[in-house]
Amino acid sequence: MHPHDAEPVLSAGRPMGSGRAAMIMVHGRHAGPENILELARLIPHPDYSFLAPSAAGGTWYPLSFMAETARNEPGLSSGLAVIEELVGSIEAQGVPRRRIILLGFSQGACLSSEFAVRHASRFGGVVALSGGLIGPPGTVWNYPGSFEGTPVFLGCSDVDSHVPKARVDQSAAVFSGMGATVTERIYPGMGHQVNEDELEFVREMMEAVAAG
Repeated sequence: MHPHDAEPVLSAGRPMGSGRAAMIMVHGRHAGPENILELARLIPHPDYSFLAPSAAGGTWYPLSFMAETARNEPGLSSGLAVIEELVGSIEAQGVPRRRIILLGFSQGACLSSEFAVRHASRFGGVVALSGGLIGPPGTVWNYPGSFEGTPVFLGCSDVDSHVPKARVDQSAAVFSGMGATVTERIYPGMGHQVNEDELEFVREMMEAVAAG
C-alpha cells in the first residue's frame, strides 16, 4: 500500500526547470502543503522552486516518530517514497542534488531527516525544524553513503512535548558521523514552533547553495 501516492504536490517560487535551486518542504502532522509553503514566503529567493508534497489525511504516519517503526507503516515507507520520487523529478529537470534542500517541520522534519540518512549524498542542505530521526529508543541508523559536507541544521526547543532533546542530539551525531556539517540549536522554552533565528539560518543556507 502507498497511501500518499495520489496526493498533490504544491509549488511556489520559480517554475521547476527555470531556477538554479529547489527546496522540498515537508509539512507536519494534521497540516498540509499550504501550511509549510507559508514558510516559503518568509524565506524568499529568486532562484528557488519550492515544492511541498501532501500526506493523505494530513498525516505521514499514524504514531509518534519514536514508536516501533512497523506500527507506522505503510505511511512511513510511502512518505519516504514520495520524497525519493520528488528528488528524482527535480534532478531530471536539471537541478542537481547539491542544489536541493530538504526542509521539514515536526513530523515532516522527521520524515525528511530519515529520508536523508537513508540516501546520504551531497545535498544542498537538510533542515529539521522540531524533529529528528525516526525509530524507537535503541535504534541504530547504519546506512551506507556519505553526506560529503552537506550542511545540516537541527533546531528545536528544550521543552518540546513532541521531540525530546536527546533525540535531536542523537540525530545530530548520526548526521555528523555520516559526513555532514551539522549545526544544532536548542532554544530554551520555545515550544513546538519555528523562530526567526532558524529562518535566518535557512536564508543563509539557501544563498550559499544558489551561489555554489
